[in-house]
Amino acid sequence: MTSVRRVCHEFLHRQGLTTVFGNPGSNELPFLAGLPDGFRYVLGLHEGAVVGMADGYAQATGRPVLVNLHAASGSGNAMGALTNAVAARTPLVIVAGQQVRPAIGPEANLSNVDAPSLMKPLVGWAAEPACAQDVPRALAQAVFEARLQSRPTYLSVPYDDWAADAGDNASAVLDRQVRRASAPGVEQGRLLTEAVAGARRPALVLGGDIDAAGLFDDAVRLAERLGGPVWAAPSQFRLPFPNRHPQFRGILPAGIEPVSRAFEGHDLVLVLGAPVFRYHEYLPGRYLPEGTRLIQVTEDASAAARAPMGEALVADPAAVIELLTKALDAPERPAGDHLPVPAPRTAEGPRLHPEEVFAALRDELPADTAYVVESTSTNSSWWRQMDLRRPGSYYFPAAGGLGFGLPGAVGVTLAQPDRPVVGVIGDGSANYGITALWTAAQHRLPVTVVLLRNGTYGALRWFGDLLGVPDAPGMDIPGLDFTRIAEGYGVSAQHVDRVEELRAVLAERPDGPRLIQVDTALTTPS
Repeated sequence: MTSVRRVCHEFLHRQGLTTVFGNPGSNELPFLAGLPDGFRYVLGLHEGAVVGMADGYAQATGRPVLVNLHAASGSGNAMGALTNAVAARTPLVIVAGQQVRPAIGPEANLSNVDAPSLMKPLVGWAAEPACAQDVPRALAQAVFEARLQSRPTYLSVPYDDWAADAGDNASAVLDRQVRRASAPGVEQGRLLTEAVAGARRPALVLGGDIDAAGLFDDAVRLAERLGGPVWAAPSQFRLPFPNRHPQFRGILPAGIEPVSRAFEGHDLVLVLGAPVFRYHEYLPGRYLPEGTRLIQVTEDASAAARAPMGEALVADPAAVIELLTKALDAPERPAGDHLPVPAPRTAEGPRLHPEEVFAALRDELPADTAYVVESTSTNSSWWRQMDLRRPGSYYFPAAGGLGFGLPGAVGVTLAQPDRPVVGVIGDGSANYGITALWTAAQHRLPVTVVLLRNGTYGALRWFGDLLGVPDAPGMDIPGLDFTRIAEGYGVSAQHVDRVEELRAVLAERPDGPRLIQVDTALTTPS
C-alpha cells in the first residue's frame, strides 16, 4: 500500500516545494510525519509571521512555496498577512489540517466547517477533497492553480486522509506539468506596436509584476527606446525601474485626480504588469485627460476585467516588452547620468531625521542590498534618499496590511542568503510580526533590521489630519524598547542615536541577525 502522504511528499519534491513554512497544530502532525530528506521546515511562532515569511521567500525566489497552517484558528490568524500575498500575486500553496471526516459534521473541536469558504474570496482557489484518494490530485491542482494564477491557494485535508491508501491512480500526478504561454497574437501584436510607435508623447507605467517576473532590466531597455517618462504604478510593492534614472518620475499618487493630472499632455499611456489602478485616497476626477489613450498589458485577467477605463491585453508582459523593443527600430536613447541625491534633511532635537538614516543605508551598505520596507510614515524620505538600480531591491506590503516587514525580510534572506537584506521597519508595524525575530535567530540569518522608533502611528496621524479627525485615540505607542525584545528572541541589538554611530554600525558585516534601533523624528508619507 502507498499512502496518500507518501505520494504527496513525492509530488511536492518533484515540484520543488521542499521548503515548508508553518506553525503546526494537532491536525497537521500526520502530514508532517516522515518528511523526506531534502525538505526544510521553517517554524514561525504566529501564523501571520509564517505567511509573511513565505510571501517574502516566494517573491524573492519567483516560485510557489508551501505553507502549512492549522484549521480554522490558524488559518484565521493568517488572513491579515494573506491580504498582502494576494495583492502581490504571490503563489503560496496553503495546506491546512482538518478534523477527521466523521468529526466535521458534529463540529467537534478543531473542525473547520466549510473550510474552503473561510479563505474565500481572498485565495484564487480553495477546496477540501471529497475523499482521501482525491488528495494527491487536489494538492497538484493547488500547486498548479497558484502557479497559473500567481495567487495563493488553499487546501484543507482531514488528518486521517494522509495515512489512507492512495489507490492505483494516485501516482499519475507525479509526472504532471502545467505550463502557460501567452504571447500576443500576430494581429494583437501589430495593433499594439502601431499604437506605441505612432504615439507622439507616450508614457510608460510599470507595475510590481515587472520586477517579480525578472523584467527590471528589460523594462529599462524598452523605456530608453521609447524615450518618454516612466512612472511606477500607484500602491507599489516592488520597484520595477531604477528610482534615480533620468526618465523616472516616481510612483504615481494613489488617487484618481492626481493620476489623471500626471498624464496631461500624453496621447498614450502604456501600463505593463499593473492593475489600472490601485487607488487609495478617494480623490475623484476624470480617469484620464481628454485625448489620452491607455493600454494595459497584464497576465492578471481579473485586473484587466475590472479596470474602469482603457484597453487591456491579457498577455505576458515579457513577450510584449520583447515585441516592442524589437519593433521600435530606433536604438535606445542615452539615458544620461542618474539623478543626484539631495542632502538629507535634519531634525531639531535629539532624534534623527529619517532621511539621515536612509542616507546612511545608501552610503554604507552594498549596492545590491534588498530592502524590505514597512515604515509608511517615512515614505517620502525614503524615495528622496535611496538610489536603487538592481532588480529585487525593494519589497513593501502590497495590500498595506501591517506585519509583512519583519517576516518578509526573514523570508527574503532565507531565499537569498548571499545577498544583503535589510528590513526597514517602523515601531508601529514591528509588533505585528515581531516573532519573526525568533526564526531569524534560529536559522542564524544575516538579516539587518533597522527599527525606526518615533513612538506613534505616524501614517495614521497623517490620515487623521486628511480626514479631519486629528484627535482620534490610540495613536501613540510609548515605552517600547525593541533592543530588549530582540535580545529576548536571541537577536543581537543595539540603540544608536548619532549618525556617525549608525554609519559605523552599518559598515559592520555580521554573520547573524541584528537589530538597530534608531529614534527618529515624525514625518509624513508625502
